[in-house]
Amino acid sequence: MHDLAGLKNRYRDALLALIFVGIASCSSDERAAEGLKDNPELEEASVIELHAAALVLDAHADIVIPSTSASYLSDDGSSKVSLDKMRAGGVDAVVMSIAVGPGPRTEEGDAAARAEADEKLEAINSLVSLSNGNAVLVRSSAELVAAHEAGKSAIILGFQNARSLERDINTIDEFYQAGVRIFGLNHLGHNEFSDSSRPNFDGTTGKFEVTEEHGGLSELGASAIKRINALGALIDVSQMSKSATLQALELTTSPVVASHSNAKKVSDVSRNLSDEEIDLIGENGGVIHVAAFKGYLLNISEPKFIETLKSLRREVGISEEYNYPFELYWEIEDPAEQVNFVTAVSELLGPATTDNMIEHINYIVDRIGVDHVGIGNDFNHGSGIDDYIDATDAMNLTEGLIRSGFTQESIDKIWSGNFLRVLDAAARNSTK
Repeated sequence: MHDLAGLKNRYRDALLALIFVGIASCSSDERAAEGLKDNPELEEASVIELHAAALVLDAHADIVIPSTSASYLSDDGSSKVSLDKMRAGGVDAVVMSIAVGPGPRTEEGDAAARAEADEKLEAINSLVSLSNGNAVLVRSSAELVAAHEAGKSAIILGFQNARSLERDINTIDEFYQAGVRIFGLNHLGHNEFSDSSRPNFDGTTGKFEVTEEHGGLSELGASAIKRINALGALIDVSQMSKSATLQALELTTSPVVASHSNAKKVSDVSRNLSDEEIDLIGENGGVIHVAAFKGYLLNISEPKFIETLKSLRREVGISEEYNYPFELYWEIEDPAEQVNFVTAVSELLGPATTDNMIEHINYIVDRIGVDHVGIGNDFNHGSGIDDYIDATDAMNLTEGLIRSGFTQESIDKIWSGNFLRVLDAAARNSTK
């Protein structure tokens, strides 16, 4: 294994110059026409050096707690973005998301969601305190860069699913004070703040939620957008319904991020972003972070694939309504049948690699420019593709970007420069 951690130290000064130049020179007029496809093939040593020179940031990973399913983790049961894996893969920073899943929309259900969020926050604080100074929780781009200069792994706190706010806008301030700088209102299933891109299945009624409950954002959700803006934090539109995303873009006074979303035109699942959403995020100055998640990457629009998928769903007695490979199979009560179904669909999809990630990156770059693309792998929640299983494989994506013709300046923007820019922009917009 290459000593990427050592190389990071060697290239840090060059990196910082590139990052700040990149932030200063970001322009939506550059787009894809800046010579991204003109690089000659580079030797392995050059790939290693370019990866080492970049500030490599993953914009979304889930926090591991004892109840986290082993199916989402590494084979040894550890986090896919553990500090040792980050260091081995040359990953300098990760947004660790205080995420909760769907649950009962009751006072007790919301309290349980808050308890889970608090447990995840405590898990990250413990990780940092037990790291012997090798990791630091950062709250700004300046702190992130300072951590990188000091050779420390940087952790930024994210937030996902407003269920844990317990229907109280003021709770956003509590999470902000704890260090959260990226807020996403949705996960699977609608909540009191916003509609999700994925309606939840209710096992007690045997039915799915309505496609839209609020028509996008509720009044509470609109108030949350305004409060997040006022605090100077980033709004994360990943997993919102299209209507909610469009309304958030209309309301926000800062750039937004999609922390782990891909292009719907390339992979037609409800979780991905439509061209309209992509274009408006570009106009907003925001950043779309492409995820290493097979179910969001591959083209599932071929008629033969769709018919075979429907056939698989019929075989296990579940609805054909949702053309979605890895989620919305909750109707299957038998755990063994669930496993068999997911395995069959995975085999139907076939392999996915970083080439598929780069297909989405190129699509977004060609539409709205390289200033609006990043990486958010969604590790620890089922993601991981053949050549990007965990943080140790991050250099494979850098190599793919180089082979695709991206310049070092563009690679630096994709890995972190764009994220740093919008994090700064949101902070400057604070009115608190």
